[in-house]
Amino acid sequence: MRTMQRLQTTVGAERGLLFSTPAVSKTLGSYEIVHTDAFHWLDKAQPSSIHAVVTDPPYGLIEYTPVQLEKMRNGQGGVWRIPPSFDGCRRRPLPRFTVLTEADRLELRTFFKRLAEGLLQAMVPGAHVFIATNPLMSYLVYEPFISAGFEKRGEIIRVVHTLRGGDRPKNAHNEFPEISVMPKSCWEPWGLFRKPCEGRVQDNLRKWKTGGLRRISAEEPFKDLIYSSPARGIEREIAPHPSVKPQHFLRQLVRAALPLSEGVILDPFMGSGSTIAAATACGLHSIGLELNTLYFELATKAIPALAQYIPHEVNGNGAKR
Repeated sequence: MRTMQRLQTTVGAERGLLFSTPAVSKTLGSYEIVHTDAFHWLDKAQPSSIHAVVTDPPYGLIEYTPVQLEKMRNGQGGVWRIPPSFDGCRRRPLPRFTVLTEADRLELRTFFKRLAEGLLQAMVPGAHVFIATNPLMSYLVYEPFISAGFEKRGEIIRVVHTLRGGDRPKNAHNEFPEISVMPKSCWEPWGLFRKPCEGRVQDNLRKWKTGGLRRISAEEPFKDLIYSSPARGIEREIAPHPSVKPQHFLRQLVRAALPLSEGVILDPFMGSGSTIAAATACGLHSIGLELNTLYFELATKAIPALAQYIPHEVNGNGAKR
């Protein structure tokens, strides 16, 4: 794909060995992690071999390019919003996707089109995809998945209070003290898609072990609203990745994704390996793919530690208890 080739060429020129092409695979217990390009891996994947996908993809065609990461590190902005300190604490930067051009949006649509098509052929009938996005970008993800042939099965709403949004007009906050440019973000959408079943759901469950979502219990179904604080403390120390998701949240997704606890979960963009760790903690088999050399090395170390981590429960207000 032209977009990925351009990204890799740019990164290769500016970062040397940050990304590598040859696949390096490590199998450890119930999981396998592969240092490779997700699209190349999917092109060669055996059809109908993956039973679920849980992933937080890199919208990093834009914000994780070397130029934008350098701006973030230098505090100069770019796509990344550098929030002011609060109560003496330096807050983490967040990407602001309102600056995307039409060309950027086209590249993202192309990226997710190729991803959806690759996943569709690799997944078994009835397999679900849980894919992270945000309120500004979700339409760029959902349209390509539906066009590729996936059924949209809803959205998982992660209630999480981040620093995105709610700011006054830039360089005019004193002039307009009662104005916010955007609402403060209090939720994160995860698109939920399913490859069409073969026949009825019960038939698909018997043959492919997929088609539905595992209930929390016989009395309580899996829900599309999950309260989840950002990953902090020990989790961030174990996995210092810009967008690491908490184990409390991911373990609920991976458990639901394999309704009979059978099959393989794929994370094509595993980053620090938090999804793979969640699957491991739940006794499930998984495969993680990662192109970035530094993140692959981080995941190698972080997955066992994250899998052993015991997360706090989160109450209805999003606070730990």
